[in-house]
Amino acid sequence: MYSDIHRSVEDLLKAHGKPEREVYFDLENSGLILPEALEAMVKAYGEIGIGHPSITHRKGWESYEALYKSSSTIARFIGCKPENIVYTHSGTEANNLAILGSAKGSKSGKRKIVVSSIEHLSVVFPAESLQQYGFKIVKIPVDSEGFLDLDILEKVIDKETLMVSIAPVNHEIGVIQYMDAIVDIVRDGCEDIVIHIDACDTLGRVAVDLGKLDIDLASFSSHKVYGPKGAGILYVKDGIQLEPIIYGQLSTQKLWPGVENIPSIVGFAKAVEIVCSTMDAYTQHMARLRDKLIDNIVGSVDGAILNGPKGSKRSPDNINISFLHCEGEALTVELSLRGVYVSSGSACTSRVLEPSHVLLAIGRRFEEAHGSILMKLHPMHTDSDIEYTLKHIIEAVSRIRSISPSRHV
Repeated sequence: MYSDIHRSVEDLLKAHGKPEREVYFDLENSGLILPEALEAMVKAYGEIGIGHPSITHRKGWESYEALYKSSSTIARFIGCKPENIVYTHSGTEANNLAILGSAKGSKSGKRKIVVSSIEHLSVVFPAESLQQYGFKIVKIPVDSEGFLDLDILEKVIDKETLMVSIAPVNHEIGVIQYMDAIVDIVRDGCEDIVIHIDACDTLGRVAVDLGKLDIDLASFSSHKVYGPKGAGILYVKDGIQLEPIIYGQLSTQKLWPGVENIPSIVGFAKAVEIVCSTMDAYTQHMARLRDKLIDNIVGSVDGAILNGPKGSKRSPDNINISFLHCEGEALTVELSLRGVYVSSGSACTSRVLEPSHVLLAIGRRFEEAHGSILMKLHPMHTDSDIEYTLKHIIEAVSRIRSISPSRHV
């Protein structure tokens, strides 16, 4: 299978030369590394990358020192203690540890797990996997903009509820949930419920202070804050009962065995420091470009539908638009030939031709969900990037519609 895919990719690269300009918006999957984070990562590889942080020799001590300094930096910006940080290799791993580790670690006998209907699949899938062990999964519906139905949440919370997992910022449509109200409802329903937040798309976009928000577990991802891939975090509040879900030789942390990816963690910490220190300027810049692109696309392209809320209710980096009579997969290919890189539908299922569960949950029809593209801004994008992108989206949509049978529907 891989050889067939490789041959197809080779043919595509040979058939199409490099475009005159490239604008990368597929930050849901991967993308920009801040130069300072890359420099810190490369330096760590050169100076301390060979050390194992739990080994008692000089290289091990140097590696441990880098790990501790990185933890202290990240802890300072998210509002916790360094010892509350558990390192994984991605946000997906952190979410799995939160959901499955909570279920394994629970001594209460509770069997209800509550999530929203628009959670990331790395929350939904591990939660659903627990059904074979007698757990009940309740998905709270959302409105047409993606906001959680708080009345239904209040009704389902009871003494049988083990945990609630809600993302403060949705990865696909950018809706910013009313987390204070959500936490209050859960705590009023039953104080010992474990509250987990998937904060991978929150950090650097919306202020995060775990010392003020009464939650128990929080997941973060390096590449979502323009750091290197290969590093994630699960914040674990003191006293929370969590069991490991993978086993092996212990390093500096008991919940995620194996050798820590020190260079990526160092780069992660540097990215957090930069993004959180300059968050106001970065988010204002991205929000202005976001609105410019959204307004011009919706105003210029017939049948263009914004998915998710507008303005301050939306993450500053997020743009998700459906185009009627235009397949999202075809649009990503057409745009890529023009040097504009986006993702279609749910980025995590981009190789599976299934409509996004997030878009279906907000009431989009199948054809609307299939015709969606997701774009995410970063702080280095410029007005000229937006103007170039707008021009080519208008042209690409027009060309695809001209050859698509669905235009007659």
